[in-house]
Amino acid sequence: MRKADQGNRTATITAFLLLGFGELHGLQIILFFVVLVVYILTIMANFLTIFLILIDLPLQTPMYFFLGNLSCLEMMYSSTILPKMLASLLTGDKSISLKGCMTQLYFFGFLASTECCLLSVMSYDRFLAICRPLHYATSMKGTLCIQLAAGSWISSMALTSIYSVFMSTLWFCGPNEIDHFFCESLPLIRLSCSDTTLVKYVSVFMTFILTFLPFILTVISYACIINTISRIPSSIGRQKAFSTCSSHLIFVSLFYGTLFITYLMPESKGMKNPSKIFSVLYTVLPPFFNPLIYSLRNRDVKESLNKLLHRFWKDIF
Repeated sequence: MRKADQGNRTATITAFLLLGFGELHGLQIILFFVVLVVYILTIMANFLTIFLILIDLPLQTPMYFFLGNLSCLEMMYSSTILPKMLASLLTGDKSISLKGCMTQLYFFGFLASTECCLLSVMSYDRFLAICRPLHYATSMKGTLCIQLAAGSWISSMALTSIYSVFMSTLWFCGPNEIDHFFCESLPLIRLSCSDTTLVKYVSVFMTFILTFLPFILTVISYACIINTISRIPSSIGRQKAFSTCSSHLIFVSLFYGTLFITYLMPESKGMKNPSKIFSVLYTVLPPFFNPLIYSLRNRDVKESLNKLLHRFWKDIF
């Protein structure tokens, strides 16, 4: 009888309501156009980065190979969240099916985890380039680059799939309102009528493996890099060495900084669901600023972009 009752209650929840930013009321249209512009620019800028890496021979190096992977990921990452958010802002339809919610949750977790792993791999690449320059060319070969990138994608996909299996065992008997603009695991766990103890333990374990461990490896790499740079006798040499990793360091700081602000910020009585507000920082800003940071601070990318624009302008006129 209890199992049948649970089955009946589970069947009553077939969709959730993503409340999003409904409290903004009159600002919905303005927010829609802001998010739309950011989304379009994010896709265009990251696509342009990939295009430049593919067509320009000087950019076909390990560092830019990983940057191409990161740019591809950023387009997928933004497309997992923002289109549904835009549709909700435009039409007012805040509903999302249970399967749709679980699918969004999976791709969000998979892509966010892959980003953490790729950032760690890119920091390792910069570590070899600065701390082991004589061995860099022989160490960071094409095969190793492919293995590191593929390992980031595949391991994140596999572990996120395992976590999704545990999440799919949860059943929901109401309420069905998620005070967020996308399906995230913590709000879903709070809404579940199941015993969520095991899922919470699995969530902590996966967070450690896919987020905290890559972060620690990234910090270790940059600690070694800073130590090596500080021992360079000339200021010009230090500046040149730092310039090779400054773009990546800025992006790492932006990504992890916004991530930690979101999840480690204490609850505020004066702010309703602050994690929802700050989630915008790591779901929208990093994909948008990634190509800008690399294009504005990287000489090779700027030169490649200038050559492309010059060629385009020459063909037209």
